[in-house]
Amino acid sequence: MTQPFRLALIAHDQKKADMVAFARTYEKLLAPCEIVATGTTGGLIQEACPSLTIRRVKSGPLGGDQQIGALIAEGKIDGLIFFVDPMSPMPHDVDVKALMRLGSVYDIPMALNRATAEVLVQKRGLLRDDAADNTITAASAT
Repeated sequence: MTQPFRLALIAHDQKKADMVAFARTYEKLLAPCEIVATGTTGGLIQEACPSLTIRRVKSGPLGGDQQIGALIAEGKIDGLIFFVDPMSPMPHDVDVKALMRLGSVYDIPMALNRATAEVLVQKRGLLRDDAADNTITAASAT
């Protein structure tokens, strides 16, 4: 049995509506995933997409970014979609940079905007459809 794809979803305040719209659009593809999201983002997605099961961690500025970073370091996250707002200063900017660094260090797929997230999902670069049992699973390492 294959393990479900473990996906982290995060969005800055000005990008939360975009993340919710993204999740609604791809709800069927995301449903089999194990989703971890920062507090507010996860709550908004859960409300808009009741079929998704979302494990919520703390809000980003309260340590949620660091919690997801720790999950990446422990090998418990397979991919990250983080809708970043490059136009707003973030008081926890250091945490955001550390999270992106961990994604690079542990070589997980990362999308930092909707366009990239859509390419990953649509082209199955982030997720693949397993024809045998019709579930979304982590892509096999080559």
